[in-house]
This record gives sequence, C-alpha cells and structure tokens, in this order.
Amino acid sequence: MTQAAGADGYLLLDKRAGLTSFDSLSALKRALSTRRIGHTGTLDKFAEGLLVVLVGRSTRLVPWFSACGKEYEGTISFGDETDTLDPEGTVVASAPPPSPEDLKKAMALFIGVISQVPPVYSAIHVDGRRAHELTRSGVVVDMPSRQVVVETFELLSYDGSRATVRVRCSKGTYIRSLARDLALACASRAHLISLRRTAVAGFSVLDALDLAGADDPVAAAFAALKRPDGDALAALGIASVSVDGADSRLIRDGRPFDPESRLAQATDPFPSTIGILGEDGGILAVMEKGADRWRYAYVAPRPEVG
Repeated sequence: MTQAAGADGYLLLDKRAGLTSFDSLSALKRALSTRRIGHTGTLDKFAEGLLVVLVGRSTRLVPWFSACGKEYEGTISFGDETDTLDPEGTVVASAPPPSPEDLKKAMALFIGVISQVPPVYSAIHVDGRRAHELTRSGVVVDMPSRQVVVETFELLSYDGSRATVRVRCSKGTYIRSLARDLALACASRAHLISLRRTAVAGFSVLDALDLAGADDPVAAAFAALKRPDGDALAALGIASVSVDGADSRLIRDGRPFDPESRLAQATDPFPSTIGILGEDGGILAVMEKGADRWRYAYVAPRPEVG
C-alpha cells in the first residue's frame, strides 16, 4: 500500500517497553497523518510486543480483531507482590518463593475456564472512570471477578525465584493477575517484571513493525499497512467466501444474502460468522447467523471518490 492510497487498513506494531500504548499509537498517527486509529488490546507501559492496529475506514472491523485470543511470554518474580502487580509498583506483601514442584502443580490449576479479578491499576472502566485513575486518587476500587480462558500455561524456566512462562489466553485475561493468583496458590507472593505479547490470533510479533526503531517512520508505517483481506480473516479464524458481479452489488446495498451455499464447510456445526470477499480480494462484509437468517454485522464503505 502506498502513501497515495491513503491511510486505511491494518498494521502489526511492535510496542517497546517504556512506552504506553497511547504514546505508540500517537507516533503512528503522526506517521500516517490520520486520527482514525483503533487498537485491539492495550499493553501496559512496562510491557512490549504486538499491537494489532486498525487504521482509517478499517477501524469498523475492530470488534472482530479485538475478540481474539492472545499469546504472551513473561517473567514472574516470586517473593514480593506490588500494588500494581508489575515492577513499577510498591511492595505490599512478601512470602518465600515456591519450590519447583509446588509451582508446577499450581500452574495446572489455572488452565481452562478460570475466575479472575483484574488489577485495580488497569484501564477497566468503573463507574465511568478508569480503575487506575480512581485508585491513584485514593478511592478503594472493588473490581468484580470475571471468567477468562487460559488455553496453555507453560513453564519455560525457573531459577528458584523467577519463572519465565508462556500463556495462551482469551481476550480480557490479565497476566499480572495470573501471576498474583499463581503465587497465592503456592503460598507465595509475586509480581510480573516483564511481559511480551507474541501473538494475537494468527498474527505474530515476528511480522510486526518497530516504529520507534525505523529510520523513516512515515515510509515504514505505510509499507507495513495491509488491506483487510482473506488472509486477515484466516488469521482471525473466520471462514470466507468470494463473490463478484451482481452479488457484490447486492451486498453493498445491504440486501439479503445467504453465504451457506457458497462455502464448502466440512466441519459441523456450520460457522456462525463468515467474511465476504469482493472481486479485489478485500473484505466486503462480515455476516453473522441469527436465529433464522444471516445478517450483516459489517459492510465495507463504498470506495471514496476523488
């Protein structure tokens, strides 16, 4: 995609530790000369790794990009728990680190559907304000627990006080909370000292742009910008069908369309969400199956003229 084509599409950004997600996106906005940017999952300031960013008219696809599972690698320091559950906080509790055997046993308890209380120092909205803002102003915030899914929780190394782990989990999972709860299950205390998001759905940080390290941020940002297409849908785990001619015009007009006859689907049940690709290979629409019919959840804007 060239600069002349305008800032529209999606981009894989490798955020550096020490920068907030807001700062990283601000730099990207400047490089692309646009204010229309949406990311699909904030990373804490101390964390680094993959941000999947939607730009321009493609920001309307945020719901499908943001609903995806994520993968992380992080280091848990046992012995001290901080109020922020990360290295920037103040120590609030201490306990001896666990043995390797106790650590491995406890990790097995956190695989599957679990109940998790998010950190009070987080961007979650409580009564119209972010939890971290309320906490820093002296308000005691009661964070409700919620269910999340931990698909994999692997111990990569442990030196007796620091554990390096790999986690594959659902949207909304806080690795800081996971570290806190793991330590408590081992009769210990802990906080997260490093975190790197390595994947979002089928997107890998290995393919991401390090904008902060680019010699020419503008050229690098436009070169990294991709059109949402069948490959993007496949990375999101969404099946797709291609249409042309009359069907393409019908879909752009939002008229009824049944994608089931167009998709050779070997699995059962039939997918409840299907992407529709236009003649140029780009995403034309996203359809979802209701109780009795397919409905349009998204229809791409008509091409801009001029």
